[in-house]
Amino acid sequence: VAAPAILTNASSVLALSTSNRFLRAGERMRALAAELQTVTSTAEKDLLIRQVGRVEKQALLLLTALRGAYVALGAFAAASLVSIVGAGLASTNFLIASHATVVLGILVGFVGAGGLIAACLNLFRATRLSLLNISEEAALIRQRESQRAA
Repeated sequence: VAAPAILTNASSVLALSTSNRFLRAGERMRALAAELQTVTSTAEKDLLIRQVGRVEKQALLLLTALRGAYVALGAFAAASLVSIVGAGLASTNFLIASHATVVLGILVGFVGAGGLIAACLNLFRATRLSLLNISEEAALIRQRESQRAA
């Protein structure tokens, strides 16, 4: 009973942080749109367009991760409930029902674990996209600074 409850809490925290990241991706998209209106250099426009594509893909990955976290959250909550019902049935003569709750609890737990794994994989992919954008922005900053120094 304790493991599904702990994993429910972990899934909740993951869903909350993923929601925040999703909102930040939306803010970043609006900032890129505003920056595109002011940039005159073709190279910088190309860079910003690439970043717009990455931020869009990142938002889709975050949304997929959020779905996985919600599936995990629901599955672990269900596994907790099934475990409680199974514990109640274990002390009765309803052996078939008791065994069925064990099997159901394990299956629902696996669904939850799958949701968490899927969410984490998508978060990892979204983080890689963020790193690409950060690296390009850092290179642009260095380039601008070297041009100012020259």
